[in-house]
Amino acid sequence: MACFDILLPVKNGAAYLGEAIDSIRAQTVADWRLLILDHGSTDHTLEIAQSQALIDPRIRIHSLPDARSLSGLLNAGLELCDAKYVVRHDADDIARPERLRHTEAGFAAYPEAVALGGQLTNFDDQGRTLRQHPLPLEPGRIAAAMLFCNPVAHPTVAMRLDRLQALGARYGVAFGHGRPPQTVPEFENLVEDYFLFGQLALLGKVANLPQQLIRYRMHAGSVGRKKFAAQMVASQSVSRHLAARLCDRVGAEPFDPTPFCNHGGMLFDLGARTDYTAEFHALRTTLRRMDADPAQVERELRYRRVLSNRNPAVMLARYALFRSRCRPMMNEHTTVKLHLLGRKGPQAQLMPDLAAA
Repeated sequence: MACFDILLPVKNGAAYLGEAIDSIRAQTVADWRLLILDHGSTDHTLEIAQSQALIDPRIRIHSLPDARSLSGLLNAGLELCDAKYVVRHDADDIARPERLRHTEAGFAAYPEAVALGGQLTNFDDQGRTLRQHPLPLEPGRIAAAMLFCNPVAHPTVAMRLDRLQALGARYGVAFGHGRPPQTVPEFENLVEDYFLFGQLALLGKVANLPQQLIRYRMHAGSVGRKKFAAQMVASQSVSRHLAARLCDRVGAEPFDPTPFCNHGGMLFDLGARTDYTAEFHALRTTLRRMDADPAQVERELRYRRVLSNRNPAVMLARYALFRSRCRPMMNEHTTVKLHLLGRKGPQAQLMPDLAAA
């Protein structure tokens, strides 16, 4: 049994797979097993994986062409794991040599965490480093932000296997607070990571490390670029699900988080209406009932107040005040900038009370 089982799902990833595997083999911590989950590749992916496995017995290849969606593939991978920690890695990313060492130390620093992410360095196909957006660290801050975007980078994540199993947590599955685990087909693809980590975050079980754990490759073939609009719409559904779960748990009136969501740095197109102050008050009441550090919750509320009024002059003034108090993180600055430039995400499917002007 290794300390780390590393899940690497891949389909037709020959272009970058060798470099990804090399980065795992270069880890300063050697107690790992790499589980390559092939989803029916038709290029040279298997040949590359098999050649690496011949020289390193820690590499195992599992052919799973019939797995349903990425959730099914990853859940099949979880069934193969028996290590203390399960690490996610993608076929087009590069792990920093100290990734596993930082992860092990991070779980010691956050003993209650089930999932632990970290920072990443974006780069393009020419190897050029792109602008970085720091991710929040503290569980309370992550839990509050999770209603509006995903503050966890899936390719950086590691999870405690025993605690994941105790919760019945899986990709595409609703769990927690005594409810029996139940598959939710709507969340089995595109947003499977957001749905999993969102539920864990509301339980106070997710943190991020300050260290750079991977180099994240930005390229035209990535799912995030090819299916961006679909991911935003699916993410809106997850945000609503998480908000409903939180309201039910803390005994608050339901609210729709859509006006305050900034998935992918984009605001949803809500039509002509600009003022969502009443909805913000409902949101604020709910978040203040969370079992989380009040200072971390208030920091999140300061930013969501910026988005509660779509009038450009009001938003700009509020953002200036926010920046005087807080350092922008994730895609907070990008969201405001894109809105002021008139670039919004897809038209949101709003509840009747929100759709009214």
